[in-house]
Amino acid sequence: MAYFTHKGCQLHYQVHGSGEPLLLIHGLGSSLRDWEYQVPFLAEHYQVICMDVRGHGQSDKPRERYSIAGFADDVRALLDHLQLAQVHYLGISMGGMIGFQLASSDQQRLKSLIIVNSSPEVKVRTASDRLQVFKRLFLARVLGLKTLGKALGNMLFPKPEQAELREKIATRWPENSKRAYLSALHAIIGWGVREHLVDIKTPTLVITADRDYSPVELKRQYVREMPNARLVVIEDSRHATPLDQPERFNQCVLNFLHSLNKEPLNA
Repeated sequence: MAYFTHKGCQLHYQVHGSGEPLLLIHGLGSSLRDWEYQVPFLAEHYQVICMDVRGHGQSDKPRERYSIAGFADDVRALLDHLQLAQVHYLGISMGGMIGFQLASSDQQRLKSLIIVNSSPEVKVRTASDRLQVFKRLFLARVLGLKTLGKALGNMLFPKPEQAELREKIATRWPENSKRAYLSALHAIIGWGVREHLVDIKTPTLVITADRDYSPVELKRQYVREMPNARLVVIEDSRHATPLDQPERFNQCVLNFLHSLNKEPLNA
């Protein structure tokens, strides 16, 4: 297992395959293990790099206030550690937010940007927004991560044939540090870089599930604000698209990356 240290925090990462570097960043409460259906496939074409974000997986979980900007700083440090000037970036949910943060401040480090079931901002504006935040905080603080893991597993993978996926979430979620999980959750709430979307020229693919937490139309709206972006909707999928639709997802990613050398997105 590979580690490097940034600002006193030991961060875990893995490298698979060879070729152009492709960095995969997971979401809140997750880890690099959740790319298990992507790494073998993508590593046949790219050098695939996965990282456990600070506070997650096998990385350290320092007692501090986390932030999306801080997570992005850790990603930059990993690129420097590996002596990579640029990478293709793939991030889901919170990992997508980290990608937006990087694109808004360090666009030159990204060859391309793939955002999955994510948003360039998490603003609490409505009663519904406040309710969703309250529910997540309540489940984690009061009922605990074991209960939250079971609830998420049932919500993300409701089909009878998805029992194995439900069990993965139910088993892995309680392995999180409750303190670090809550700190990362608070880092998301109120964050946003939407005002910078118009300046992001990096070729961008936004992938959304048709049954993600937020509606497809919200993704269409922010994709229209980006000068070099396209949207793909994966049907019969929820927030954990790389797990519940791995074949479609993997091919979508590969098609996009291969298309970059053929035509501009806004052609």
